[in-house]
Amino acid sequence: MNIPEVKLGIIAVSRDCFPIALSTQRRQNIVKAFGEGLYECPITVENEADVTKALADVREHGVNALVVFLGNFGPETPETLLVKKFHGPAMCIAAAEGDGDMINGRGDAYCGMLNCSYNLGMRHLKAYIPEYPVGTAEDCAKMIKEFVPIARAIIGVKNLKIITFGPRPQDFFACNAPIKGLYELGVEVEENSELDLLVSYKAHAGDKRIAEVVADMQKEMNGSIYPDMLERMAQFELTLLDWADGHKGDRKYVAFADKCWPAFPEQFGFEPCYVNSRLASRGIPVACEVDIYGALSEYIGACITGDAVTLLDINNSVPQYIYDEDIAGKFDYKLTDTFMGFHCGNTPSCKMCGGCGVKYQLIQHRLLEPAGSEPDFTRGTLEGDIAASDITFYRLQCDSEGNLRSYIAEGEVLPVATRSFGGIGIFAINEMGRFYRHVLIQKRYPHHGAVAFAHCGKALFEVLKYFGVSDIAYNQPKSLPYATENPWG
Repeated sequence: MNIPEVKLGIIAVSRDCFPIALSTQRRQNIVKAFGEGLYECPITVENEADVTKALADVREHGVNALVVFLGNFGPETPETLLVKKFHGPAMCIAAAEGDGDMINGRGDAYCGMLNCSYNLGMRHLKAYIPEYPVGTAEDCAKMIKEFVPIARAIIGVKNLKIITFGPRPQDFFACNAPIKGLYELGVEVEENSELDLLVSYKAHAGDKRIAEVVADMQKEMNGSIYPDMLERMAQFELTLLDWADGHKGDRKYVAFADKCWPAFPEQFGFEPCYVNSRLASRGIPVACEVDIYGALSEYIGACITGDAVTLLDINNSVPQYIYDEDIAGKFDYKLTDTFMGFHCGNTPSCKMCGGCGVKYQLIQHRLLEPAGSEPDFTRGTLEGDIAASDITFYRLQCDSEGNLRSYIAEGEVLPVATRSFGGIGIFAINEMGRFYRHVLIQKRYPHHGAVAFAHCGKALFEVLKYFGVSDIAYNQPKSLPYATENPWG
C-alpha cells in the first residue's frame, strides 16, 4: 500500500540510414515475448520531433518506467533525449542479430549501444543498462522484467518523505548521519519532536476506528497479546497512519524513523515495537532509534521485493555450544559465518516463527522499571525467533563526510532456535567474519542493518549504482582479499 505500481512502456528508436522495419518488428517481438504489462508505443523514434510525440503517447497511457530499445544502430541525440525528458526511470537495451540476413537484416545495435552510453555520459544522464544489454526478443523481455523492481525502488525513493520523531537517544551517535545525502537522492525529510507525537496521540483518544484495529490485532496475534494494552496500541497505530496521510505534502510515499526510548514507553504507556511491525508489514517501515538511513534502506528493500522488511542490530555472536549442537555438520557454514540479528520486537509477525507474541522489552524493563517489579509500560514488543528464510542484509548510509556508501550481503536465517529474547534470528552469511571486520568495522557502519527476506542483491546493486553510490561493498570470497586485509593472516 506504500510502494509504487510500475507501468512499463517501450519506445523503439531507429537511425534513419537503417531500415525502420528492423526496430518496429523487433519491438513487436519483445512485447509478444514479454506478455501482459508492457505498453508498446506505436511511434518509432528517428528524430527529435518523434521524441516529443512518443513521450506524449506514453504519458497519456500512464507509463512511469521506460524502455528505450535500439532495434538498429539508433539515433544518438533522440534516444538520449528520451531518457532526459522522460519523467521516470529509463533503461536502454539493444537488439541482437539473427532474425534476418546479414545485409538488409543487420541492425548494428551492438555498436549503437556504445554511442548511446557515450551520449548519456555527455549529457550527465542516468539510465539503467543491464549487464549484457544486447539480446533477442526473449532475452530483452527477461531484462525488462528484471528492471521492474529496480524501477519501483527508484520511483519510490524519488517520491518518498521520511518523517522522524526525535531526537536520537543519548549516546546513540550510530544512528546520526547528515541528511545531505537524502536530498541528493530526492528524498524529503520532516523532523518532529516526541512531544508533537504525544500531542497527536492524545488527540486520538476515543477514535471510533480503535475497535476495528483492536480486532485486527487480536486476529493477527491469536490471543498472544496483552488485552489491557490493545486500545492504546491501536490508538498509536492510527496516530502514525493519520500523520503519514496528513504530512505527505507533495510526496506519494512515507517511511518513519522514531525515537522509542527512554521517554517513550513511560509517557505513552507501552513500547511501540509491535505497532511498528504492523506498519512495516504494509510497506511503511518504522525505523527504531530515529535511524533515518535505516528507514530509507528498509523502504528500498520493500520496493524491490514487494514484501515486508525489517531493521535489526548486527547484534551478537553465536555461542560455540549452539553452533556445535545445531549448525556444525548440518549447514555449510563456519562459526564466524554466523551471527544473531536482533531488535526489541519490530519484525512483522509474517516473518516470525509460530509462537511469537507481544511481550515486554527486557532491557528497558531493567533500565526504566523498579527491580523485581512486573513489567508495565515496557510491554509492547513482538518477540520470538525469526523464521528460516533467504535474506539480503544491506544498508545505504551517508558517512560523516557526507558521502553515500552501502553494503549488500546475501545469506539466510537458519532454522535454529536462538534460546534468547526479542525479535531475533541466527543469520548465516558466507565469510561474514571477514565482511564484519573489513566492511562493517573498517568503513564505520552503524550497528543497524536492513533485512529483505529474499536474495535481491542483484537488483539492490543496480538501484544503488543508479543513485550514484560508488562504494558498494559485499562479502568477498576468501580468494578475493579486502584492501585492508592482512595478507599474512
